[in-house]
Amino acid sequence: MDAPALNESRKHRDPGDSLFRPGVNCFTVARAARVGLLVDGEAYFKAFAAAAERATRSILILAWDFSSNTRLHFDPETRDGPPARLGDFLNWLTRRRRDLHVHILDWDYPLVFGVDRELPPTYGFGWRAHHQVHLAYDNTHPVSGSHHQKIVVIDDALAFIGGFDLTERRWDTPAHSPDEPHRLCGTARYPPFHDLMMAVDGPAALALAGIARARWLGATGHALPPPAPPGANSSRWPASLDIDFTDIDVALARTLPETTLQAGIHEVEALYLDTIAAARGLIYIENQYFTAYRIGEALAARLAEPDGPEIVVVVRLFSHGWLEEHTMHVLRTRLIQRLRAADHYGKFHILYPHIDGLDENICIDLHSKLMIVDDEILRIGSANLCNRSMGMDTECDAALEARGDPQVAATIHAFRNELLAEHLDVAPQQVEDAFRQQGTLRGAIDALAGRTRTLKPIERLPEWSETVIELASVGDPAAPVSLDRLIEEFSPEVAVEEEVAPRDRRKFVKRVALKVGLFFAVVGALTAMWHYTPLAAWVDASRITAWAEEFAGRPWAPLVILAAYTPACIVMFPRPLITLAAVVAFGPFLGFAYALSGILVAALLTYVAGMYLPRHTVHSFAGRPLRRVTETLRRRSLLAVTALRLVPLAPFAVEGLVAAAIGIRLWHFMLGTLIGMLPGTLATTIFGDQLEAALNDPAQINYTVLAAAVVGVSLLTLAVRRWLVSQHRETVPHGDTGNRPR
Repeated sequence: MDAPALNESRKHRDPGDSLFRPGVNCFTVARAARVGLLVDGEAYFKAFAAAAERATRSILILAWDFSSNTRLHFDPETRDGPPARLGDFLNWLTRRRRDLHVHILDWDYPLVFGVDRELPPTYGFGWRAHHQVHLAYDNTHPVSGSHHQKIVVIDDALAFIGGFDLTERRWDTPAHSPDEPHRLCGTARYPPFHDLMMAVDGPAALALAGIARARWLGATGHALPPPAPPGANSSRWPASLDIDFTDIDVALARTLPETTLQAGIHEVEALYLDTIAAARGLIYIENQYFTAYRIGEALAARLAEPDGPEIVVVVRLFSHGWLEEHTMHVLRTRLIQRLRAADHYGKFHILYPHIDGLDENICIDLHSKLMIVDDEILRIGSANLCNRSMGMDTECDAALEARGDPQVAATIHAFRNELLAEHLDVAPQQVEDAFRQQGTLRGAIDALAGRTRTLKPIERLPEWSETVIELASVGDPAAPVSLDRLIEEFSPEVAVEEEVAPRDRRKFVKRVALKVGLFFAVVGALTAMWHYTPLAAWVDASRITAWAEEFAGRPWAPLVILAAYTPACIVMFPRPLITLAAVVAFGPFLGFAYALSGILVAALLTYVAGMYLPRHTVHSFAGRPLRRVTETLRRRSLLAVTALRLVPLAPFAVEGLVAAAIGIRLWHFMLGTLIGMLPGTLATTIFGDQLEAALNDPAQINYTVLAAAVVGVSLLTLAVRRWLVSQHRETVPHGDTGNRPR
């Protein structure tokens, strides 16, 4: 919808009309007798514990992360009172009530996310859950997708929804003091943490219970007991939980990724777009991320309007770790630049919460997912403003609207003031007075800024090349990629016989150019790092060369390289780094031979392990996304293995286990691995050879060789693609293109 159409739509929209459209921008709209808004971990954990103590029948928990070590409070524990640790607390509850069952659905995360997580109790370590506490892991998502809903339901009568997981590194007070003594994970301190939850009861809680039951069924294949009959559950609302709204409709919006069994659901994104389009005067956002392309385009369209709304976005300053720094941070920078370019009337403002006393490179971890529009619409949920939350992960948000009710609008307005007062370290009334005096939210913020705790604008933005941005987008996908679609890329209809449009050719050429540019940029960056940074003082070319020669001279060195790939595949250590080391140590020819041999040895060992491991063990390792394509693997074994190795959609070791377990022939598996790994290994070998040259003298870099390598790998990939097509014609019956209904 263009800007004139949006203006016309808003002009004719009655304030009493609901923005919520079940089946379009929300799943359902359900009545809540009471709604409570919870700010920060101290308030939420206290409310959860109080509500859980009132449970008699069931507690349902959906989580991105769950930890039994989570500390719910820091009050002195009594002999007969509730334990402070979450796992002990849940066991205590179920021992007291024989009919109470707790069901916890946690995301079945990859190992790379396991550093800060508790080991699953199924491994035999740590917490031992009571037999009425049932812990399951959701592995039904597409590769690189996650279960991200954060929902707790008590007896189907009271529910919490928002951004909080019941895990460690979440508890904090609204003061967010830099030296808060209770903000510890074990013995390690963690940064101040800010997040939000919404509590609802009545039919709204029952609707959230339905969403939780559906996720449990989809993840485990087992149905939970149905909700209690109407009226069987009395109120579970604890006396300590404040009530902000009464007798109000609540809309629930979801994201569910597209799979082979279901179409994607994008209610979260649709509700964002409709809400932005409906705004008249002010959009206030708090969010952990700010990278969602379509949301950014909708905001940019509003900024281009002379009478468009003021848009104030509060995000955290830094990203978590190097991966987010090079993906989400890069994409956020691009979106901010896009919005500033569209901001012709000075209405876009992006800020971050700051507090004096934090260490350098540490910031308040703003984790909330909030939008308030015109004091009429309030939205809290699990969905970040990133692409993956719009179509890749499972999400759930809750929203309510004033619809002309002045009391509801006043409460939303007061809640916004409360949040800003916390960030600015002032009283809510001061925010209200400044807003009235200045006339804009940014004006009010500037008038109150400057304290030791405040909001600061994000000003200087790093410049990123298109190559870096293109690569960063891989870390924030908007949709899953299925193995069947990958196979279809190799089919005759798509790979060979279909005429490629000129626009698609231009995209292909652009992608190749970006990869070539990235290749040269990495070589140049490494060369500069070794020659112009302090790293050169102790890691100079001669020293690295000496290390490589010394290692290569050992008789056992080739065996070390050959053996290194197997544990690397298991723990998902980057294999190209081992290949680089082999090339620097042994030269390009022997290095390539050792690297490819090591990869094949690792593949063979994982295949043998899959032959002897119990089928249920392999089944648990595989995960639902890979299990769903086992028929494709059986039917097109060589083709499918090659496709998986060319563009891996599952961990290397897991693919070997599953291939053996489902009966793929060994020579099919090994040949598919060889063909699929050949282009990447060859490219890494050439890169390693030129890297060795760069260590000694950048002038030795042979750019002709690099260009030839890029072209050669491209031609090799094309040859493999054509060979796959010929195999496809021989193995697939006439008329069977591998397409499946979606």
